[in-house]
Amino acid sequence: MDASVMPAYVEPVRRSIVVKVGQARAFEVFTARMDRWWLRTHSIGKSPIAEVVMEQRVGGRWYERGEDGSECEWGHVLVWEPPRRVVLAWQIDAQFKYNPEMVTEVEVRFEPRGAKETEVLLEHRLIERLGDAAAGFAKGVGGGWGGLLEVFGKEAAQG
Repeated sequence: MDASVMPAYVEPVRRSIVVKVGQARAFEVFTARMDRWWLRTHSIGKSPIAEVVMEQRVGGRWYERGEDGSECEWGHVLVWEPPRRVVLAWQIDAQFKYNPEMVTEVEVRFEPRGAKETEVLLEHRLIERLGDAAAGFAKGVGGGWGGLLEVFGKEAAQG
């Protein structure tokens, strides 16, 4: 894609879920326990996922570790504000391959709804950076994030 051509804006993918746990627990399950709820079918590595890791700090890596011990980068942590929000650099291109030159963003906010409920709002933005493939990508990840949030909600609700 010609760098001088501004890509057409693509509406961010927005998904949300209300979980019946407090804000701190919702944040902890989403970040520190991502491995417990991330669907193993949502992988870009060559080996099946053994573990999903999000290092809990700005600049921390976000990646999958395969059953064969290999690691496949997904991106890194841009903003770390427990228990309110996390912003991740998604460095996966439209062909679902890691690309260190490509960055879209996934922001997840955790908004308390009383003492025992939290609304989790996810926004995947800057998708237009994917160029001509952006609209199709947005449609695909929209469904993916919706399914992942459902599984996350079930994990958060468990003791």
